[in-house]
Amino acid sequence: MSMKRPGAAAPITDAPWLSPHEDRAWRAYRRMTTAVQAYTLQDLAELGLSEADYEVLSTLSEHTDATRTLREQAAKMQWSRSRLSRHATRMEARGLIRRAPDPSDGRGCLLILTDEGLAVLQDAAPAHLASVRRHFIDRLDAQDLAALNRIADKINYHAGPLGSKASPKS
Repeated sequence: MSMKRPGAAAPITDAPWLSPHEDRAWRAYRRMTTAVQAYTLQDLAELGLSEADYEVLSTLSEHTDATRTLREQAAKMQWSRSRLSRHATRMEARGLIRRAPDPSDGRGCLLILTDEGLAVLQDAAPAHLASVRRHFIDRLDAQDLAALNRIADKINYHAGPLGSKASPKS
């Protein structure tokens, strides 16, 4: 039997319940990601940045011209363009980025890292990296990191873009 959740796009199927081993693994994964994210977000907040602020600033800095289209940035962050546009407005008001028309897309815009945004990123990066090390990297050994990379590659490869109908293959 399948039923539809209120407001859901797809019906709930008769998926089998998780085994005790699968349930422990799923819950451990959720606790781990929640804890690591909470700690690193707290450390970023002490620097006056959100995780999204840091993601926008750091990814813009990776480009030689410190510029990316709003569409590209939204896809990278797996956000809608309207959500990123609202966030970019707040970052622009703080002087961290600026917008410009996208010459290749009349309806799009470019997000451009400002000198102020680069300075904020350069000030925040060492503390953020120390936070990532303290709460994640330094708690794992080389084998753990290799296993995590293999797992992430499997999940990311099969998951596809956010909202896609891709399903895992055995």
